Amino acid sequence: MSAPLVEQAPAKINLTLRVLGRRADGYHELESLVAFAEFADTLGLQPDEATALDISGPFAGPSGPVSDNLVLKAVAALRQQLPGLTAGRFRLEKNIPVAAGIGGGSADAAAALRLLARANRIALDDSRLSAAALRVGADVPVCLDPRPRIMRGIGDRLSAALDLPRLPAVLVNPGVPLATRDVFAKFAGVQANTEIAEVPRQPDALIEFLGAHGNDLTPGAIACLPVIADVLMALRALPGVRLARMSGSGPTCFALFASPGEASAAAQRLKAERTDWWVYCTTIGTVALSAIWG
Repeated sequence: MSAPLVEQAPAKINLTLRVLGRRADGYHELESLVAFAEFADTLGLQPDEATALDISGPFAGPSGPVSDNLVLKAVAALRQQLPGLTAGRFRLEKNIPVAAGIGGGSADAAAALRLLARANRIALDDSRLSAAALRVGADVPVCLDPRPRIMRGIGDRLSAALDLPRLPAVLVNPGVPLATRDVFAKFAGVQANTEIAEVPRQPDALIEFLGAHGNDLTPGAIACLPVIADVLMALRALPGVRLARMSGSGPTCFALFASPGEASAAAQRLKAERTDWWVYCTTIGTVALSAIWG
């Protein structure tokens, strides 16, 4: 038996998110500055076994039926592009909260596609991989090569990779899942159709930039799940916080800090105050998967 292949699936953070309009097919046109956290699920593949998926980890239970998992959907999507695809048994360690607005399922699907590319000797820039990624979900293409980018359209238009600074951060999830479709159902309007200009690379300038570009889905998410407003209020009250915002369609929120020490102290304080919330201290920006392997 050959050694298993392993990939990290880092959490996706929407630093900004704007809704630019609704298409005739019902999908929304988006623009989002996306970065990744040094926090991830781990996905392994044993290519010489029958295709299957085993899930473990702290969020294995809430992941739902294995048959509905995006890892297996990624296998099916790529098999449509490559009928002779070699797959195998996947083993997923689920560390990222489910239905949390930080792309856990999408990151897992993207990691599955990277593993399948390795097992089948396919280049990561092969168009069949990106086509399969978009078929699985709107957030999967940006997770396929987890580097900061501006994501536009329905996830089908990606900028070149951006070199962003590594920002100390605290992630908070109130422990209640939130369906993206419910948030969009509460979305109240469409913003002006102007694109993000050049993204600053220095930490202070980037945080100032983020302050001027928000998340249009926040009011709708709070209407669905009012505890999100409590999370944002708690984050904004922490010492040293530079910016607090919801990621994606929620409910996970993040706070940015000037130093790792401030972020760590803030996370410890919040963990002590809110034992019912999931709190994690990390780094967001241009992260190396080697840092996640740790």
